[in-house]
Amino acid sequence: MNSDGACIVQRDFTVLLEKNHPGFEDARARLALFAELVKSPAYYHTYRITPLSLWNAAAAGMTAEEIARELSGMSRWEVPGGVIEDIIMWVSRYGSLKLCPDGDDPGRLCLESTPDEPELLPHLVKEKGLSGFGLELVAPCRAVFPALWRGDLKQALARLGYPVLDEAGYHQGQALSFRLKDETGSGRRFALRPYQQESVEAFAGGSGSGASGGDGGSGVLVLPCGAGKTVIGLAAMSRFQCETLILTSSVTSVRQWISEIADKTTLPADAVGEYTGETKQVRPVTVSTYQILTHRGKNEEKFKHMSLFKERDWGLIIYDEVHLLPAPVFRATADIQATRRLGLTATLVREDGCERDVFSLIGPKRYEVPWKALEESGFIAQVECREVRVGLPETLKERYLLAEGRDKYRIAAENPRKNEIVKRLVTLHAGRQILIIGQYLDQLRGLAADLGIPLITGSMPQAEREQWFAKFRSGAVPVLAVSKVANFAVDLPDASVAIQISGSFGSRQEEAQRLGRILRPKRDGGGALFYTLVSEETREQEFAMRRQLFLIEQGYEYEVSFERGEGA
Repeated sequence: MNSDGACIVQRDFTVLLEKNHPGFEDARARLALFAELVKSPAYYHTYRITPLSLWNAAAAGMTAEEIARELSGMSRWEVPGGVIEDIIMWVSRYGSLKLCPDGDDPGRLCLESTPDEPELLPHLVKEKGLSGFGLELVAPCRAVFPALWRGDLKQALARLGYPVLDEAGYHQGQALSFRLKDETGSGRRFALRPYQQESVEAFAGGSGSGASGGDGGSGVLVLPCGAGKTVIGLAAMSRFQCETLILTSSVTSVRQWISEIADKTTLPADAVGEYTGETKQVRPVTVSTYQILTHRGKNEEKFKHMSLFKERDWGLIIYDEVHLLPAPVFRATADIQATRRLGLTATLVREDGCERDVFSLIGPKRYEVPWKALEESGFIAQVECREVRVGLPETLKERYLLAEGRDKYRIAAENPRKNEIVKRLVTLHAGRQILIIGQYLDQLRGLAADLGIPLITGSMPQAEREQWFAKFRSGAVPVLAVSKVANFAVDLPDASVAIQISGSFGSRQEEAQRLGRILRPKRDGGGALFYTLVSEETREQEFAMRRQLFLIEQGYEYEVSFERGEGA
């Protein structure tokens, strides 16, 4: 027994981390390298070790021996032997298969296994799920197949539990000469922060990045909102000097990318195009949205804008907010595996469970920096998270109890007692820039009318949205109500209070993105506050616990208070 151990490791690959243990913070940081948080009750946080979490750890340079040593050092009792054996097995699978060019035929690729597993490829070639890829065994550890199946084969193998190290290389794409500016428009020197430089090196496969030189050029960088992921994307473009397609989550984000390109690079304006519902420009650097790519008039029609992937000889495709990548874009990405692919995100969490597809088609996690580490360094604002539990009025309790499913959740989410608390918080934080964020438009409209503040929703024209965001940035409008349109890629640097009144059920990614709206460092050096209003003892409270998991894993704690109201 290790009395200093903060964890209990179980045979089902769950790890219980004691919250009140003096080694809690250190163990949490170490566990995050190869496990994921799945529950966070009061006394023990529950982590799970999965094949994908182990493959991402291996891609970052961790060995099975290091993971086993970390687990043993944290565990209160001896780690079950079967756990260590399976960790060794899963980690060993990363790198056991690799793709490389076929020197005899440029239209084919080779799938190779390591010499110490001569039975692996003969076994896989017979797998029913791989029968459509034209795999031909030419030696015990070598098979060839048509290059057009590069992405689909990687995806299928990952689903079978065999991740592929892709060393088949990338075409350069059309050259595009430019550089990052030495000076910004404000006259301040522009330089990459250390973690931004490390991110680019990790993606490119540079020394010391945790990625081998052979498989650089595809993968995902995970950094908090406000950490400058756009700048990292620009630095990657500068590194490879090629025409680039940038895909992101909204028209607002498209225009922010274009603004940053103009501000921080020497690219002329006529080299940068916007490809959205309003404008169709295809230029050496083109910025578009996932929505336009997946737009079609009728369900049976083809995606007419998906041809953008082949409009120019792209040398790099950047997937901003890669955790939002829709299924049709996954399919298109499988077809363009010879093009470098960079995913940028604040969280690899996907509520549809498709993290493994991101791994196989975009690439493994190449670099991640903990949110709290950037907070301690002053690169993002310090944030206090506060959950306010609100009692349901007596008049709603019977209706809530009789409701089912989504109706039950919505009744709790639209609890009218939340309105009075929002008003008090707005008064309490007068003088600060405040965002009120919600899921349900009727709830938001009522609050906006009561407070006399503007409300931005998806139905508002883009130009009008941008005008309100500009007024908020300038301070002319200190309080703004926003729907889900503000979850992603809206740059509001001086927002310092966010009040979340309702959300999309148990969405961890939404919780992280909403907190991200207030993470930009403040000009006065102050911190930020993130309030979540939750109806007490309802389905909304259960979903709130799940929503908070990712941020708790990052080191944020939610201070809970109660507002039960009269007669509650």
